[in-house]
Amino acid sequence: QVQLVESGGGSVQAGGSLRLSCVASRYTYSSGCMGWFRQAPGKGREGVAGIDSDGNIRYADSVKDRFTISQDNAKNTLYLEMNSLKPDDTALYFCAASLPSRRCWALLATPQYTYWGQGTQVTVSS
Repeated sequence: QVQLVESGGGSVQAGGSLRLSCVASRYTYSSGCMGWFRQAPGKGREGVAGIDSDGNIRYADSVKDRFTISQDNAKNTLYLEMNSLKPDDTALYFCAASLPSRRCWALLATPQYTYWGQGTQVTVSS
């Protein structure tokens, strides 16, 4: 079955950078999408960045111009480059993937996605 495994989280000071990776096992999407979400204590899950099979990308306003989402040529490894990190970026970050044959209309919406990783913690100190 499809498995998503995130890595690259850690602790960093404000203004620093981290690169998250998501390895997707037994997953190659033809018309779907993959994305990054985050959840801070006491808050709901927030869409951070998403990319579809055509390369269309959407970022949350809160991370635009600071984060960059990308994928490898096989489209089975997803990355999130995070720069100029702020304490408000502190959260558990999840990788997500849609059904591979389903067209994505909302790249930052949780109902769009079927498969989820276990999460990797990002902590930004001031």
